Amino acid sequence: MKALVLREVKQSLQIEQQPDLEPGEGEVTVRLHAAALNRRDFWITKGMYPGIRTPVVLGSDGAGVVAQVGPTGDDLWLNQEVIINPGWEWGDHEAAQHREFHILGMPTQGTFAGRVVVPQKYLHRKPRHLTWEEAAAIPLAAVTAYRALFVQGCLTAGERVLISGIGGGVAVFALQFALAADAEVLVTSSSDEKIKRAIGLGAVAGYNYAADDWHEQVKSEHGGVNIVIDGACGNSYGKFVDLALPGGRIVHYGATAGPPGSIDFFTVFWKQLHLIGSTMGSPDDFQAMIDMVETKQIRPVLDRVYKLVEGNAALQRMAESKQFGKIVLKTLD
Repeated sequence: MKALVLREVKQSLQIEQQPDLEPGEGEVTVRLHAAALNRRDFWITKGMYPGIRTPVVLGSDGAGVVAQVGPTGDDLWLNQEVIINPGWEWGDHEAAQHREFHILGMPTQGTFAGRVVVPQKYLHRKPRHLTWEEAAAIPLAAVTAYRALFVQGCLTAGERVLISGIGGGVAVFALQFALAADAEVLVTSSSDEKIKRAIGLGAVAGYNYAADDWHEQVKSEHGGVNIVIDGACGNSYGKFVDLALPGGRIVHYGATAGPPGSIDFFTVFWKQLHLIGSTMGSPDDFQAMIDMVETKQIRPVLDRVYKLVEGNAALQRMAESKQFGKIVLKTLD
C-alpha cells in the first residue's frame, strides 16, 4: 500500500510503498477512500507535540471499507462502509479522558495511507448521505465541536454563541452544529472573506478580531453572548469574559495563540461565569455526534481535496491558515 510517512520532524512527508497490514485480535483492516488533515498533524511535523515518535504515518480521520476482520472479530463488519473514531482509550468517566487516552495517527500508524488497522470497537457506519471525502472530514473536528458545544457548553435552542477563528475545522463544525440546534451564531476571524463565508452558512454576524474594539462592536449590536467556543485563547480571553452574559460559558478546546492575557476575575465571579476546557470526546459523544449529523443531514464543509501524493501541499495550506473547512486527502490506492 502507499503511505505518507514522517521520517523526522521538520522534514517533508515521504510517499512510500509499505506492506499491507494484517489485523490482530479484535482489529480490522480498513481500505481507506479518504483521510482528512487536522492541526495536530501539522504540529507533529514541526516537532511541537508531546511524545512524538518517528517514523510514523500521520492522520487521525479516515473513511473506507472494512477489507479484513481479525481473529475474534465480527464478520458482519466485512465490506461495510465505515468512519473511524480516532479517540482511543477514553476510559470509564464521561467527565474527562483517562491518562491512557491517545489519538490515532501517532504513535499508532494513521490514515494517510491506503489502509489502516484499527480496533473494531472504534468503527461507525458511514452516514449514507455523505461522500467519502465528507465522511473522512468528520471524526476529530466534529466530535471536538460537539462536545464543546453540547456536553461542556450545554447549548440550548435560542442561545447566542460566539465562535472564534472561523475557518478552522472545529470552528466550522461548531457553526453548523449550533445552527442545527437553533442557536444564534456570531463568529470572529482575521479574514473578512472567511467572515463572509460564515454568514453565507447562517451566522448572524462576524467580526474581525484584528480590530482592537471588535468586542465593543459585539456588545453594541448584541449585548453579549451565552457561550464562547474558542480554540486560540491568547489575548482574546479577557474580551470573552467581558462579552459573556451572566451565567455564561467560555469553552476552550485549544490554545494556539498561547496563554490568556489579562483577565478580570472580579467579572468572572460576579457574572458567575463558567470557564471550561474541552478535549475531543468520549465514545458516547462520538455516537451522539454521528446521530446528529445523520438526523440533521449535516454535510461537512470541504476546503480542498488533494491526492495522497500531494500531502505536503495540503499541510502547507494548513500552515498558512488559508482553509475554510476541512482539507482532505484521497487515499484509495
